[in-house]
Amino acid sequence: MFNTHRPGTLAAAALACLIASSGLGADTRETTTISALAERTHFHGIAVARHDPSLIYLATHHGLYGMSPDGGAWLISDHEDDLMGFTTHPQADKLLFASGHPAQGGNLGFIVSDDAGRSWEKRADGVDGPVDFHQMDVSKADPDVIYGVYRGLQRSTDGGHSWERVGRQPDGLISLAASARDVNTVYAATQQGLWKSTDAGRSWTSRAHPEPRPVSKVHVTDDGQIQAFIVGVGLVRASENDLEWEIISRDFGPRVILHMDVDPADPDRMYAVMVDTQARQQSIWRTRDGGRNWSRVGVS
Repeated sequence: MFNTHRPGTLAAAALACLIASSGLGADTRETTTISALAERTHFHGIAVARHDPSLIYLATHHGLYGMSPDGGAWLISDHEDDLMGFTTHPQADKLLFASGHPAQGGNLGFIVSDDAGRSWEKRADGVDGPVDFHQMDVSKADPDVIYGVYRGLQRSTDGGHSWERVGRQPDGLISLAASARDVNTVYAATQQGLWKSTDAGRSWTSRAHPEPRPVSKVHVTDDGQIQAFIVGVGLVRASENDLEWEIISRDFGPRVILHMDVDPADPDRMYAVMVDTQARQQSIWRTRDGGRNWSRVGVS
């Protein structure tokens, strides 16, 4: 179960699940089920592996896990650090980026794995680091450009080796997504709506979606499709070229999408981490029709 510090809103419940803590037993390297794993830890990120679409990465409070489409799960990483921020490289199949907290305390800085998450090394401390990026993303327009949030919005233009602070993140930031069209365009999901910056995050001057509602997740696909979950509206989608929005699905009940990824080989297949705002419980869901209908993974 997950505690919330601000139970008055769905957005607060979703945010609480992003920062909650729980304990794992000693046998986490053995295969388990995703339902059992969700009872013992919580999820900070999800991604479909580019080199193997049957492998889904799950960044958790206790290391990087792999998940099969049938809901089996196993520990991939050689440590059980808290991966608060997590993203994959959009071109290099087995290159992963993360940040967060070591199991023994402190901050990880910006860390990299080039073997699909089995081993990790620190690439940089970042500005005022070691950083603890809770939100981060790689530009699909130029994968050497990476954004992360720690004491402001930071940006690297050399694959994470060096960083600069470019500006403030928007108030109430929940999720960050870099454009697939322009290295200087970034989208921010916040408690006040979905915002856009066209100057690499130095200013946030336009609302990307007209709804002033909490947005719990924003994601940009390889081909420049923006997908966002707006609390009280549902899952919406638009092209970066015109920002003409359509609602993909409204039927989520008490669930809110916290993390999401699209299979690069099949854009109709997507995975999401959702939280039930009534039960305060996370679960993994899958769609095979572009987000219109969802089924829970690991539940027969």
